[in-house]
This record gives sequence, structure tokens and C-alpha cells, in this order.
Amino acid sequence: MLTVDDYAKIRVARRDKMSIREIARTFGHSRRKVREILADPQRKSYTRNQPKAAPVLGWLHAVIDRILSEDEGAPPKQRHTAMQLFRRLCDEYAYKGGYAQVRRYVRAHRLNHRETFIPLHHEPGQRLECDFGHIHVDFPDGRRLVPVMVAAWAYSNYAFAQAMPTERTEAILAGMVAAFEFFGCVPREVWWDNPKTVVSQIFKGRERRPNEYYAALASHYVFEARYCMPARGNEKPYAETRVRVLQQQWATPVPRCADLNALNAYLRQRCVEEPKRTVAGYTESIGQRFAHDQAKALPLPAHRFDACVTQAAQVDKYQMARFDRNRYSVPRTCAFRSVTVKGYIDRIEVVERGQVVARHARSYGRDQQVLDPLHYLATLERRPAALDHAPVLRNWQLPESFTRLRQALETRHGRPSGGRHYVRVLQLLREHSQERVQQAVETCLRKGELHAERIGAEARRLTDVAGETPVTPLCQFQVPQPDLGCFDQLLSQGGSHDGR
Repeated sequence: MLTVDDYAKIRVARRDKMSIREIARTFGHSRRKVREILADPQRKSYTRNQPKAAPVLGWLHAVIDRILSEDEGAPPKQRHTAMQLFRRLCDEYAYKGGYAQVRRYVRAHRLNHRETFIPLHHEPGQRLECDFGHIHVDFPDGRRLVPVMVAAWAYSNYAFAQAMPTERTEAILAGMVAAFEFFGCVPREVWWDNPKTVVSQIFKGRERRPNEYYAALASHYVFEARYCMPARGNEKPYAETRVRVLQQQWATPVPRCADLNALNAYLRQRCVEEPKRTVAGYTESIGQRFAHDQAKALPLPAHRFDACVTQAAQVDKYQMARFDRNRYSVPRTCAFRSVTVKGYIDRIEVVERGQVVARHARSYGRDQQVLDPLHYLATLERRPAALDHAPVLRNWQLPESFTRLRQALETRHGRPSGGRHYVRVLQLLREHSQERVQQAVETCLRKGELHAERIGAEARRLTDVAGETPVTPLCQFQVPQPDLGCFDQLLSQGGSHDGR
């Protein structure tokens, strides 16, 4: 095949008065070919006008078309490749031709059936797309894969990203609440794929049964929950693009962060810088286009959505309520009662009779006990021996002055009596801050006043001097105000019963 250089050499030789016969002899081409080159200075690329003949395959075209048509209803990973088709043709139809003929025909067939799209345009404030991406992050304890929730506006392409400890329902709820508050408005539509944490059941077409918590979120913020067709991630291209930006730009090189909060601070800063950027193909910056989104979007509601999942639990004899395969302690007054456990992404709250009675950091392990020593102080009064045998109390990290106090109390009052005095001092932590009780303990140790009552009086005095309000335990119950009308009615009826 002649190249551009061959054309140039032949034309230069003709310019130098070389005859066509000499040019043909010198460069090894026919005189006809030389004349064609001299007549048309532009080299023509080779194009096949007719498909390459495949006489052996010809009668099998219908068979291949049928197999490929049946593949459209099969799972993507269980469809025929060109090589698998070639094997079937050889085994079942005694095909004698080569693999290359089958591969070319399959390629041409798939190009003709390849899906095409129509350019779309979304109105301002209308559409927000959400998805999860995953990035590796270097923490002090090693490298971990972290899920990041990404939300992107379809009109302005403004994005929000927040790293999560998990991809569970409570993480989606918390991430979307944070995204709405970051944007300062609510879109009219929110698009997701079909994760089980969002969709409970998939019906025909776009009909879905949403997760009850996600439905409550949509009702609270009054947006329309929309979902992509299964295996159609291209229906939310802005979120997919933002996930790639997160992985290839924001997380390259691999970030080094102290914890999840530091990672989220870094991601928040990248989001704040986005309005200055202009997306290719637009004349306005992201910030200018987002102003149009805000103008047409819905306002935030007056109250924040409670981004948690709830679960009923029964408190056992160890004052623990079970949630997500872990157990969390509650105060003694809630033992053997039914409670509601609220699971947030970072904490657990136990509610009894409408009041929060316990609050713990969320554990994502399994079969773990998350205990608060303060919850066992009431029981400790009856079982003081547990102070040395219960891990929740034995491993309680208290200031060094408490250890000295216990030794001094047991020296003066004896081990059993001194232990009871020490238990009463620990119970002061239910009403006063640890700092105030520690000051009272150190003061009484200096004065040699080794009595629980004296330490309690000193703690109350220090609290009053500091102008602080005594600590109110989380476990509290509201007693309704008495209805004096009922009492008056009782008195008015008493005379008709001989004063009884």
C-alpha cells in the first residue's frame, strides 16, 4: 500500500523532469499507477466497498441472529461471546470455517443493535441524583475502603460528598439530611438506583415499594422519590460522573486522615470550592447555575428529620437492650421494661416512655456489650462486691484520687464498710460532674474527712459556688399535674355516702 511519502517521491521525480517510464522503473510501480498518482495529489485511504465474503458462514447467519436475540433476555454475564458462538457452530452445525468470520459477523451485528440515546435537559431545582462511591483512605490504623455518599444536581452539576461508616439505611438518611442542609434547599425529585436500603420491593417498570424510613424522609422533605431501571446506572449520569471525580481527583493520591471526621472535613472543603469551577460546555460557573437551582427548588422544612432507624427491645436482667446484634446498657429503673432503640450512624439512643434514658456511641461490631458504669450505680448499692468483679466497674477509668480515697476509706472503716462508703461516693456522679466530685474527694482527703456524707456535702457546695445545675440523669419520667377538679368531685360526693 502506497504511503504519503511514496506519493511525494513520485511527484518530486516528475517535477525533476523524469519520465513516467523512468519513474515506474525506479519506484517499482506500473505506468498506470504513476499516472494515477500524478493526476490526484491527495492520497486516498483504503475503504472496503463490499463486505468480505464468508461463503462457509453465509447459511448460518440466521442461526447466529437467533442466538444473539435470545441472549437479550439472559443475564449480562451469561451471554454468548464470539468464541462461544464459534464453538457451538462447530459442535452443533458442523461449521468448517474460521473463528475470524464469526467474530466479524458478531461485531457487525452488535454495532447495529447498540443502544443510542437522546440528549436530555433538566430544569433548575428539579433533579438530584444520589449514589455511593468507594475510596481507599490511609488512617492511623491502616488503609481502609470507605463508602462515600455523593449527591449531584442535574442542572448545575453541584455536588456534595460525605464519608459514611456504612451503607445502611441510617447512613442514607443521615447523608441526605446533611446534603439538603449543605445545599440549603430540597430538590423536587431525588433519583437512586435500587439498593435494598432504599427500595423494599421492585415491581414492573418503575413501580417500587420504598423502604419505610426512606418513604418517611421523602414525606418530610416533600420530594418525589424516583428510581432508575435495574442495571441502568446511565440514567443518573451526573452522580456516576461525580463518583469518578471523587475517586480519580479528590482521592488521588490516597488521602491520609486521622479519622472519619477529618476525611469529611476534607471532602466538605472540596465541595465548597466547586462553585468556582465551570463545567466544559457551559458558559456559567457551577455556582451561577446552582443559584438557578436554589431559586426553583423547595425550601427546607422548619424541623430537621430524625435520621435513624428504630427497633423495639426488652431490657434484660443485666440492664441491657439489644440492637443490631450488640447490647447496650440502660439505668436500673428501666430493667425488665420494653424500650425503643434508635440507631444513628454515630450513636445509639434508648427511649422509654418518650424519654431518652441512655445514649451510647454506635458499635458496628457483633456480639459486643457497650456499657456505661453510671447505669449500674443503683444496683451497686445492693451488690458492692461487684465493684471488684464486674468488668464494667473494675475497668472504669477514674482519676487517681478515687483510688486513694478507696484505700483510705477501707483503712479507716474496714474493707466492707469502707467499700460501702466508696460506693456512695461513686453514686454522687449521678448528680454531679466528675470534675466536681473529684475536687470534693481531693479536698476531703487533704482534710482527713473520710466519710461519704462529708464528700457529698462538699460536692454540693462546689456545685453551688460554681453556679452549676446538678447533672440530671437521662432516665427521667414526667409526672402529670394533678387534676384538682377530680378531688373536688370526690369531696362533693362524700356527703351522700355518710362521710365515708
